[in-house]
Amino acid sequence: MTVDEKTLQTLQTESAEASPVDLSWLDLDQTWGMSAKPGKRGLTLDEVNIGPYAVSDEVKGDQTYRARGAVKRPSVPRIGYFLNDKANVWSDNATLLYEEAVQRQWSSATDIPWETLEPLEDELERAMCQLCTFLTEVEFIAGDTPGQWVPRVSNEFMETKLFLCTQIMDEARHLDVFRKRALANGGGLLEASPTSTLRTLINAKDFTEMSVLMHVQAEGFIQSMFRMGELIAQNEAEKRIFRLCAQDESRHLGYGVMHLKYVLAQEPERREEIHSYLDEAENADPETGTFGIQVAESLIVLLGGGKANTDEGFKRFMALRKRQVHEYLHRLQVAGLDDREERMDPVMRMMLAS
Repeated sequence: MTVDEKTLQTLQTESAEASPVDLSWLDLDQTWGMSAKPGKRGLTLDEVNIGPYAVSDEVKGDQTYRARGAVKRPSVPRIGYFLNDKANVWSDNATLLYEEAVQRQWSSATDIPWETLEPLEDELERAMCQLCTFLTEVEFIAGDTPGQWVPRVSNEFMETKLFLCTQIMDEARHLDVFRKRALANGGGLLEASPTSTLRTLINAKDFTEMSVLMHVQAEGFIQSMFRMGELIAQNEAEKRIFRLCAQDESRHLGYGVMHLKYVLAQEPERREEIHSYLDEAENADPETGTFGIQVAESLIVLLGGGKANTDEGFKRFMALRKRQVHEYLHRLQVAGLDDREERMDPVMRMMLAS
């Protein structure tokens, strides 16, 4: 389509006129001249949390995409965040855990000495593959669950959102590495787990409910097992897998314990509510507990070094179960829930007495 000369002159005249501009943003100086200085660990989140950029106990979370510290703008539509109170999501160690997470990422492809895998007896290979099948499923849920909550948390509490994003990456790497181990030595994925206990995590309706059940309880049980990796592993590759995964899980547990501690300090009236979440989770699957029967049996075979040593394997498995419950109770006590033992699931409480 051609443009006639008169229309062209009109367009040129209009474009030559000064467009209205608003340069009021040039006069904003609420923190002009305030510099964030790198510390011993570099320019971390703690170093930039200064002045209005620091999180406040008094401020409620913003309902918009506004970054904390930016000047508010009128007429901005709400996004729909509903976790707007600090006590709902906060943990005093979230900044430290985020910085550690981004600095300690590892690769399942290159940081595991896969060349150390050697053929195992069929029963040991099958036991490891069964365990890896279970752990692949567990790590899926451990990534899916926090993924549901990231878009619900106000940007005012960006440290929590950043930490949860690193957890999702950690869990992605874990499910990846356990799947690879199942396939790397001539075995493969075996029978799926009942996963009934995992449903309590994905079905949580409250952030603190989710965090207590996932970070403090479920991941705590898995962490206890990872820390016994030297006994479960049959080669250096498996030892490295368990060590690195345990390193990551420690951050998740650290967040959960400190979040629960913060909630109990700020909202002590929620104590009974949190107990009720644990009451349900501890009894979610009374027949199989933390593991399905096939996973328990695979651990017994691995811990004993084969089917011929199941008596020794069972003793070590029971030691693992005791360790899980003792460490679980200790984490709750550190968080301030020191009255949990008296109402703990009877099967679990038996582990404390023996």
